Amino acid sequence: MKVTEHIEKAKGKTLFSFEIIPPKKGNNIQELYDNIDPLMEFNPPFIDVTTSREEFVYIEKEGLFDRKITRMRPGTLGICAAIKHKYNVDTVPHVLCGGFTKEETEYLLVDCHYLGINNVMALRGDAMKGEQYFKPTKGGHTYATQLVEQMQNLNSGKYLHGILEANHKADFCIGVAGYPEKHLEAPSMKTDLKRLKEKVDAGANYVVTQMFFDNKKYFEFVEAAQKEGINVPIIPGIKPIAVNRHLQLLPQVFKIDLPEALITEVEKCKDNKQVRQVGVEWCIQQSKELLDAGVPVLHYYSMGKSDNIHAIAKALF
Repeated sequence: MKVTEHIEKAKGKTLFSFEIIPPKKGNNIQELYDNIDPLMEFNPPFIDVTTSREEFVYIEKEGLFDRKITRMRPGTLGICAAIKHKYNVDTVPHVLCGGFTKEETEYLLVDCHYLGINNVMALRGDAMKGEQYFKPTKGGHTYATQLVEQMQNLNSGKYLHGILEANHKADFCIGVAGYPEKHLEAPSMKTDLKRLKEKVDAGANYVVTQMFFDNKKYFEFVEAAQKEGINVPIIPGIKPIAVNRHLQLLPQVFKIDLPEALITEVEKCKDNKQVRQVGVEWCIQQSKELLDAGVPVLHYYSMGKSDNIHAIAKALF
């Protein structure tokens, strides 16, 4: 089923979902299963699987360093297929502009179609590691809106180099990202909402937000988006604080604010075990307020570990 169909079928009941990252190259998938297993008791209708873009590594060879491109976490589509088969749950592979040509994107989407994966998340992606600004891949897309358009073209049976028969059309439900505190590159929230409206107008079916820690910012974002004419479901993306370093890392990487009350509680902690518990407790209260507001889905960024997400979901679902 499509993400939007799951939401419609729930008839106003808030659903539980989460996002995982593929194991590093060469690692076993069993560790991933071990972290998914405990969360299945909460009946997630879908699970997101991230995609990492390419990065440079330097390999020493005869006293010189040779620069090579690699992907540290490949296998997004294979993991989606494995999870779909093992747990009988829908999966949502993340599809990036950065690091992929239009042809490579088409091949990926065709493979999704073959596998019966009809939910996809269209993202521009970040700048390459070590680069300050995003640079489009030669032959690839510059903006997520263009990626959404390519996905919608496949839904119409239109491929890059010709149009196929009607029975070869895809049927993708397309998710895109939204930013309650605006995208770090957007000059203003108003401009950022215009870009989101363009993605929805191009065919996006739902929005998942970047993490936030103050629900007021989510509610204001939803209200502003609706005033802009964005009427698709807006799913809150939530991440529990897990280590003390998150106080510096999350604002630096994602350009988000942390509430003073949360900062104060984390600073009282003697170790990261206590920080993790503070993160769980804050996230439970944050989630309860969102539940009361009737959000369509509570979507958690698990980052490969599930114990804190399990504790949160246990208190809510």
